[in-house]
Amino acid sequence: MVYKSIVSDDELRKALEEKQARKQVSDEKQKWVNRMIRSARHHHKICPYFDKKTGMCFLALGAKCDRDGKFENCPVFRQFLERKYEEYKSKGFPLPMDFADITIGFI
Repeated sequence: MVYKSIVSDDELRKALEEKQARKQVSDEKQKWVNRMIRSARHHHKICPYFDKKTGMCFLALGAKCDRDGKFENCPVFRQFLERKYEEYKSKGFPLPMDFADITIGFI
């Protein structure tokens, strides 16, 4: 039996190119986020958004930090950096190369 393809070769090629473009943007974002985490680790021993006295996370808007200020694998800190990446890209600003540039940034 011979089956006819419903999707044309051109449509399939376009879909594959779109998928690769989305993956490339995602890879670029993850590389930048990982670079910022390494830079933050260089500048800070604990999360800069962690209040030692109360144990609260400033990024989670008053929620208790369950990681005691450790930010290497913190999902809240990672989401914060991903939002910052999206803000910089949407406004057309160049991406900061160091975490200190984010904390003193104008956004």
